[in-house]
Amino acid sequence: METLKFKTTIKCNGCVNTVKPFLEEANNISNWSVDLESPERILTIETEGNADEIVELLKEAGYKAEEV
Repeated sequence: METLKFKTTIKCNGCVNTVKPFLEEANNISNWSVDLESPERILTIETEGNADEIVELLKEAGYKAEEV
């Protein structure tokens, strides 16, 4: 299990609710959270996958992510 962090375009709780089904249905993600207080809206994910998979999941949900 690896912890990855991403700068995202997720801005509010509504955005979190939009990405939630995408992240929770992914088999390789065990835990995730978004720091809405951070200006960079950091998404922290515990995963067995890789960063590219997470970026693609968020892209499908309509958001951008960049690994930090």
